[in-house]
Amino acid sequence: MRKKEEEREKLKHTKIGGSREENAGYMNQILPVQESFDLVKRDLLIGGRMATFYFIDGFTKDEVMLKVMDSMMKIKEEEMPADAQQFTRIGVPYVEVEVLEDFDAVIRNLLSGVTCLFIDGYEGCIAIDCRTYPARGVDEPAKDKSLRGSRDGFVETIVFNTALMRRRIRDPHLVMEMKEVGDSSRTDVAVCYMSDRVDRELLLNVKRRIGEIRADDLRMNQQSLAECLFRRKWYNPFPKFKYTERPDTAAACLLEGKIVILVDNSPSAMILPTSIFDVIEEANDYYFPTLTNLYLKTARGLITLMTVFLTPVFLLFVQNPRWIPEVFDFVMVKGEVNIPIIFQLLMLEIAIDGLRLAAMSTPTMLSTPLSVIAGLVMGEFSVQSGWFNSEVMLYMAFVAVANYTQPNFELGYALKFMRLELLILTALLNWIGFAAGFVIVVLSICFNKTLSGRNYLNVKLN
Repeated sequence: MRKKEEEREKLKHTKIGGSREENAGYMNQILPVQESFDLVKRDLLIGGRMATFYFIDGFTKDEVMLKVMDSMMKIKEEEMPADAQQFTRIGVPYVEVEVLEDFDAVIRNLLSGVTCLFIDGYEGCIAIDCRTYPARGVDEPAKDKSLRGSRDGFVETIVFNTALMRRRIRDPHLVMEMKEVGDSSRTDVAVCYMSDRVDRELLLNVKRRIGEIRADDLRMNQQSLAECLFRRKWYNPFPKFKYTERPDTAAACLLEGKIVILVDNSPSAMILPTSIFDVIEEANDYYFPTLTNLYLKTARGLITLMTVFLTPVFLLFVQNPRWIPEVFDFVMVKGEVNIPIIFQLLMLEIAIDGLRLAAMSTPTMLSTPLSVIAGLVMGEFSVQSGWFNSEVMLYMAFVAVANYTQPNFELGYALKFMRLELLILTALLNWIGFAAGFVIVVLSICFNKTLSGRNYLNVKLN
């Protein structure tokens, strides 16, 4: 990594001279022009001077470059401007054009898809940004759907994502700062915020942390950036950031004064700061009236609590049947218990994850019938065979379905780990273990420090 930094510093201090041959020779030393088929070098005669184009095949809009080159070829020798800056104003009929002065900027722009032009006698490189990236349509995300909201979603191209938010917020206070992270990947990272509403202390902290990142690459895009920004404690599984694939949700968060971070090649936005109330929100919460919104949030919160405590409380009552009032006597296991309840619950926890992983790896046209078959086999015949009791299957089925009411996938697994911890402690230590597990869950939430310096309950931590 230190070698890469030294090479970059050397490129920054190497200025572009007026000799096209020397500039092209230096570029040929740095870039594998002969080895890489998609790295194209093109020599032309413009206004009586030799010129060299460098561009990446597949990133350049052929129609645009054809018109630009046609305009350049019409320039006569006596009409050639004196320097590169004048040439951009007279000879390049295009919007996004600038003159680069050092080779580090040239290499960075070229490998990003910008066409670079060296003309003999001109100091500097003319960068023509007529690039285009392969991109899919802005379809609605498969996970984060809305009943009444817009039907567009983020894609893997960062410029498209910023445009989707800019379309919704036509305010001059909307700022989108572009950063670069990774010595090898040099990934584009956009920090978006409303300058008149953002928490300035948090904004400076985020920008400082991004500037201090010393990583070779962001190979996993947004997740790699998240790990570099805030290293989590392995024993606390709760997520530190909120993610969304919907531009309307990201725009609403911007208007609330939050910071949105976009990473190139990632179809989602990272939102800061984060609390437990932000993480359990979903897109529908923004589109319904206040009363409906309040009911949905309350129902989602209660179901979230039940996913954590339902099976541990059931296990606690099974171990202490004298605690159950007669009116709730029906919750007791009526059939013969061949396998201890705790092992049944743990086996079903793993089996549910196995079904989920199988559904993710199964082709779409087969996933539904296979899921139905697997559910019937596990539900009906596993009870008849004596492996599981019907009460255990019922409660685990509720937990499995209730997990999908949680819009955040990472939070769902954090709650699952808390539930497993409660189950094991309850099985080992009875009510003392349940109380200890409950305290651990509360402390994990209260002391889950996020990037803003606050915990999940939005309380400032030292």
